[in-house]
Amino acid sequence: MIAQTIQLALAPVFVLVAIGNIMNILTTRLGRVVDRSRTLQQLHADTTGEAHDAVVIEIRYVDRRIQLIGHALLLLVLSGIAIGITVGTLFVGEMAGREFRTATGISFFIAIALLMVALIYLLLETRLVSSTLRLPQALLELHRRDI
Repeated sequence: MIAQTIQLALAPVFVLVAIGNIMNILTTRLGRVVDRSRTLQQLHADTTGEAHDAVVIEIRYVDRRIQLIGHALLLLVLSGIAIGITVGTLFVGEMAGREFRTATGISFFIAIALLMVALIYLLLETRLVSSTLRLPQALLELHRRDI
Protein backbone atom coordinates (compact mmCIF):
# COMPACT_ATOMS: atom_id res chain seq x y z
CA MET A 1 0.00 0.00 0.00
CA ILE A 2 2.88 2.42 0.62
CA ALA A 3 3.82 2.10 -3.07
CA GLN A 4 0.33 3.24 -4.00
CA THR A 5 0.61 6.19 -1.61
CA ILE A 6 3.90 7.17 -3.21
CA GLN A 7 2.19 7.06 -6.61
CA LEU A 8 -0.63 9.25 -5.29
CA ALA A 9 1.91 11.71 -3.90
CA LEU A 10 3.65 12.15 -7.27
CA ALA A 11 1.07 14.53 -8.74
CA PRO A 12 1.30 17.00 -5.84
CA VAL A 13 5.09 16.75 -5.95
CA PHE A 14 5.08 17.68 -9.64
CA VAL A 15 2.97 20.71 -8.73
CA LEU A 16 5.60 21.54 -6.11
CA VAL A 17 8.31 21.40 -8.78
CA ALA A 18 6.28 23.76 -10.96
CA ILE A 19 5.86 26.13 -8.01
CA GLY A 20 9.62 26.10 -7.49
CA ASN A 21 10.22 26.93 -11.15
CA ILE A 22 7.78 29.83 -11.05
CA MET A 23 9.41 31.10 -7.85
CA ASN A 24 12.77 30.99 -9.61
CA ILE A 25 11.37 33.10 -12.45
CA LEU A 26 9.85 35.57 -10.02
CA THR A 27 12.97 35.95 -7.90
CA THR A 28 14.98 36.63 -11.06
CA ARG A 29 12.45 39.28 -12.08
CA LEU A 30 12.52 40.73 -8.56
CA GLY A 31 16.31 40.98 -8.67
CA ARG A 32 16.16 42.92 -11.93
CA VAL A 33 13.47 45.23 -10.58
CA VAL A 34 15.45 45.89 -7.41
CA ASP A 35 18.53 46.71 -9.50
CA ARG A 36 16.46 49.13 -11.56
CA SER A 37 15.04 50.70 -8.40
CA ARG A 38 18.54 51.40 -7.13
CA THR A 39 19.44 53.12 -10.41
CA LEU A 40 16.24 55.15 -10.26
CA GLN A 41 16.92 56.19 -6.67
CA GLN A 42 20.24 57.63 -7.78
CA LEU A 43 18.59 59.36 -10.74
CA HIS A 44 15.94 60.76 -8.41
CA ALA A 45 18.59 62.70 -6.54
CA ASP A 46 20.39 63.81 -9.72
CA THR A 47 17.48 65.01 -11.87
CA THR A 48 15.18 68.01 -12.01
CA GLY A 49 12.22 69.17 -14.06
CA GLU A 50 10.68 66.83 -16.64
CA ALA A 51 13.49 64.30 -16.29
CA HIS A 52 12.81 64.11 -12.55
CA ASP A 53 9.08 63.67 -13.17
CA ALA A 54 9.81 60.79 -15.55
CA VAL A 55 12.00 59.16 -12.90
CA VAL A 56 9.26 59.51 -10.27
CA ILE A 57 6.72 57.89 -12.61
CA GLU A 58 9.06 54.98 -13.28
CA ILE A 59 9.78 54.60 -9.56
CA ARG A 60 6.04 54.25 -8.99
CA TYR A 61 5.85 51.50 -11.62
CA VAL A 62 8.85 49.74 -10.11
CA ASP A 63 7.28 49.94 -6.65
CA ARG A 64 4.08 48.38 -7.98
CA ARG A 65 6.05 45.62 -9.70
CA ILE A 66 7.88 44.84 -6.45
CA GLN A 67 4.52 44.60 -4.66
CA LEU A 68 3.02 42.29 -7.29
CA ILE A 69 6.03 39.99 -7.33
CA GLY A 70 6.14 39.94 -3.52
CA HIS A 71 2.47 38.96 -3.33
CA ALA A 72 2.98 36.24 -5.95
CA LEU A 73 5.97 34.82 -4.08
CA LEU A 74 4.05 34.77 -0.81
CA LEU A 75 1.16 32.91 -2.43
CA LEU A 76 3.55 30.42 -4.03
CA VAL A 77 5.19 29.70 -0.69
CA LEU A 78 1.79 29.15 0.90
CA SER A 79 0.82 26.93 -2.03
CA GLY A 80 3.99 24.90 -1.52
CA ILE A 81 3.16 24.49 2.15
CA ALA A 82 -0.34 23.31 1.23
CA ILE A 83 1.21 20.79 -1.16
CA GLY A 84 3.40 19.57 1.70
CA ILE A 85 0.31 19.18 3.86
CA THR A 86 -1.38 17.25 1.04
CA VAL A 87 1.52 14.81 0.76
CA GLY A 88 1.75 14.60 4.56
CA THR A 89 -1.90 13.69 4.95
CA LEU A 90 -1.49 10.97 2.34
CA PHE A 91 1.38 9.36 4.23
CA VAL A 92 0.00 9.89 7.73
CA GLY A 93 -3.27 8.38 6.59
CA GLU A 94 -1.44 5.39 5.14
CA MET A 95 0.66 4.84 8.26
CA ALA A 96 -2.35 5.26 10.58
CA GLY A 97 -4.49 2.96 8.48
CA ARG A 98 -7.05 5.73 7.91
CA GLU A 99 -8.00 7.90 5.01
CA PHE A 100 -7.98 11.65 5.33
CA ARG A 101 -9.66 12.29 1.99
CA THR A 102 -11.35 15.50 3.09
CA ALA A 103 -8.17 17.03 4.54
CA THR A 104 -6.12 15.88 1.55
CA GLY A 105 -8.64 17.23 -0.93
CA ILE A 106 -9.01 20.56 0.83
CA SER A 107 -5.26 21.10 1.14
CA PHE A 108 -4.73 20.24 -2.54
CA PHE A 109 -7.56 22.54 -3.59
CA ILE A 110 -6.08 25.35 -1.50
CA ALA A 111 -2.65 24.74 -3.04
CA ILE A 112 -4.01 24.97 -6.57
CA ALA A 113 -6.14 28.02 -5.74
CA LEU A 114 -3.12 29.83 -4.27
CA LEU A 115 -1.07 28.86 -7.32
CA MET A 116 -3.71 30.30 -9.64
CA VAL A 117 -3.87 33.59 -7.73
CA ALA A 118 -0.06 33.79 -7.80
CA LEU A 119 -0.15 33.32 -11.56
CA ILE A 120 -2.67 36.16 -11.81
CA TYR A 121 -0.21 38.39 -9.93
CA LEU A 122 2.52 37.32 -12.37
CA LEU A 123 0.20 38.17 -15.25
CA LEU A 124 -0.54 41.59 -13.75
CA GLU A 125 3.17 42.26 -13.29
CA THR A 126 4.03 41.30 -16.86
CA ARG A 127 1.11 43.40 -18.19
CA LEU A 128 2.36 46.35 -16.15
CA VAL A 129 5.82 45.94 -17.66
CA SER A 130 4.51 45.68 -21.20
CA SER A 131 2.31 48.75 -20.74
CA THR A 132 5.24 50.85 -19.50
CA LEU A 133 7.80 49.73 -22.07
CA ARG A 134 6.27 51.10 -25.22
CA LEU A 135 8.87 52.10 -27.77
CA PRO A 136 8.61 55.60 -29.21
CA GLN A 137 7.08 55.50 -32.69
CA ALA A 138 9.99 57.52 -34.09
CA LEU A 139 12.41 54.71 -33.23
CA LEU A 140 10.31 52.16 -35.11
CA GLU A 141 10.73 54.07 -38.39
CA LEU A 142 7.44 52.71 -39.67
CA HIS A 143 7.63 54.97 -42.70
CA ARG A 144 10.49 52.84 -44.04
CA ARG A 145 9.19 50.01 -46.17
CA ASP A 146 12.60 48.68 -47.21
CA ILE A 147 13.23 46.74 -43.99
